[in-house]
Amino acid sequence: MAQSYKHFCPVARTLEKIGDKWSLLIIRDLLPGPQRFTDLLGYLNNITPKWLTQRLRELETAGIVERDSKPGRRQVWYRLTPAGLDLSSVVDALSSWGLRYAMRPPIPGEVVHPDLLMRGLTSSLNKRDKRLTRPAKWLMQFPQIKYCLSFGNDSWSSSREEASKADVKITTTPEIWATVFTAPRSDRSRLAKAIQIDGTPDRIKEFLQTFGIQNQEDKPVPNSIDAVNKRKEPNITKEKK
Repeated sequence: MAQSYKHFCPVARTLEKIGDKWSLLIIRDLLPGPQRFTDLLGYLNNITPKWLTQRLRELETAGIVERDSKPGRRQVWYRLTPAGLDLSSVVDALSSWGLRYAMRPPIPGEVVHPDLLMRGLTSSLNKRDKRLTRPAKWLMQFPQIKYCLSFGNDSWSSSREEASKADVKITTTPEIWATVFTAPRSDRSRLAKAIQIDGTPDRIKEFLQTFGIQNQEDKPVPNSIDAVNKRKEPNITKEKK
């Protein structure tokens, strides 16, 4: 349980409820909807079942999480209570602050979960008011899962699906894309060499400009990126209009 600050302040009281290690991350992962115990283990990755059980019990006691038990289910699902859902703006503010002031490329051994990566990417595009002049669908092809990153109605969205008619197809790994996405703008062109991009020249240009990637230079990818995965030389396949 979080320590008592013995300080009469709503911020202190809030931290006493959700200030423990893992608690806010559990809330983050329950915001999209109910999750199973095993789902939460997968998202959090480095938490042990014992610690997850303890944190869930504490959040239940605090009235932030509740069990979503339905007849016929073999596993217990967890969901946020109204009080837990009210923390959405808190998690969103922390995410925005982290993207602006604390983000960096992943380090060796650090797990990059594709769901969290795409969620953060989508939020960042909307927060930074990145807009296109026309609707777009970009297919992000990771080794075991695909996401469609879409722009339409003046906002960005992402979902686990394969776009039937994607304007651009990006083939990479979550680790490589996270590295490109969070690297300083001056480094992105070099790092993007490890990504396969397919599409017409105008659509590829649109994608590259959105992420501040200039025309890719013919330079080797740094060893720190090579260590993430064995890379091929950069490939941009330009389709005919």
